[in-house]
This record gives sequence, C-alpha cells and structure tokens, in this order.
Amino acid sequence: MSSVLFVCLGNICRSPLAEAALRAEAERAGLDIIVDSAGTGDWHVDCPPDPRAVRQAQRHGIDISGYRGRQVRASDFRSFAHIFALDGDNLKNLRRIRPSDGSATLALLMDMVPGREGSGVTDPYYGDEAGFAQTWDDVTRAARAIVAKLRTQPS
Repeated sequence: MSSVLFVCLGNICRSPLAEAALRAEAERAGLDIIVDSAGTGDWHVDCPPDPRAVRQAQRHGIDISGYRGRQVRASDFRSFAHIFALDGDNLKNLRRIRPSDGSATLALLMDMVPGREGSGVTDPYYGDEAGFAQTWDDVTRAARAIVAKLRTQPS
C-alpha cells in the first residue's frame, strides 16, 4: 500500500482538496492508499476547511466538512512514502524541516502533470470561488496522474 501526504501553507484550501481528489480517484481505480493533508503553518490546526473548499468538493460529490487542519510533523517524513507540496515555498519549508531519518520522497504536486512541472497550485484563499474551481481542476489532474503512476508500480 502506498501513502501520500499533501502539504500547503494552512491546510484549509489546497491540500484538503488534493486529499479529497486523490481519495476519489483512488477509490474509482480500486487502489488501497493512505491519503492525508497538512500545512507547514499552524494557524488553522483543528479548523475545518475553508467554506469555499467545502463547497467546491461538494460540487463533485465529496464531503470534506469533517476534515481538520493539522501541521506537518516530523513523523510524517517517516510514515508517508510521498509528500507533495502544493507550491515551491512549501517544498522549501518541507526540505528545511525534514528530519535526517525522513524517508518520504518530496516533490511539487504539479510535477506529476506533464507540462506543469515546476509549477505550483495557486493559493485561492484571497480570491473568489473561481480560484477554488481552478484549484480543484489542478489537484484532480494531479490525482489522476498519481493514480496512473501507482497502478504501474509493482506491489
């Protein structure tokens, strides 16, 4: 079984949507996978996702209202096989806080999408509903790419 952690800044917008998208894609593909999300910052620990993120997920038949924000822990670098940052700043932060015994592979999420390598998922927090729709599109494309890659890997 594989395990994936998505990381953004506050864990209330992008990373919960990425978590939801991968859970949905993995379920459709019949993959048994552990998926979670976290933030590098601590502002939203134990908070629900942004209401706009909740509405966006609901538009796709997914309920994320029970998700709660959490901060990345040192143990995440040992317990997850893959940690995907939603942007370059969070990837830098993850590399900085990674413990010496951390075994997870670190990458930008959009590196999984051909033609989007090196780009981040734009933070929709200070925008409107359209930004959340764009975030959903980005994380869904990445989730599909992750599932495709996991399906081709030996068990």
